[in-house]
Amino acid sequence: MKPDLNYADHLLVTLAEFRFELRKFLQFSENASIAADLQPQQHQLLLQVAGAAEGTPVTIAYAAIRLGLRHNSTVELVDRSEREDLIERTIDKNDKRRAILHVTRKGRQVLHKLSDDHVRELNEMAPRLVRALRRVQLHSSTSLAQEAL
Repeated sequence: MKPDLNYADHLLVTLAEFRFELRKFLQFSENASIAADLQPQQHQLLLQVAGAAEGTPVTIAYAAIRLGLRHNSTVELVDRSEREDLIERTIDKNDKRRAILHVTRKGRQVLHKLSDDHVRELNEMAPRLVRALRRVQLHSSTSLAQEAL
């Protein structure tokens, strides 16, 4: 800890650095999506649909929760992605009222390329992200130790 900063100020510096590293990755991700002719939210939709745990019914409601969007916004995103042949909907065999989302072949191709790009970027950024996260953890541990006194 720098001697000229008190604990609270040092925590702010630490959180700011962590947030900066995260934002750099998010900016990379947004730019990579746009370069692949996708809106960033479409990339996130494809990732959440393709990356759902085995046996998880990927519905509009599921996608909305995973994306942090309202239901109607997710419907619009799925509609747009379906028009672009990235996502398809099928009727749920167990509940005919809901649709299950699937990534199309085209969607998987775009997603695989973006995923490769993201892994390369994360490998490059990993040391800085881990260092920033460890500093946050150190502050958390220090704070808990101070509270125990």
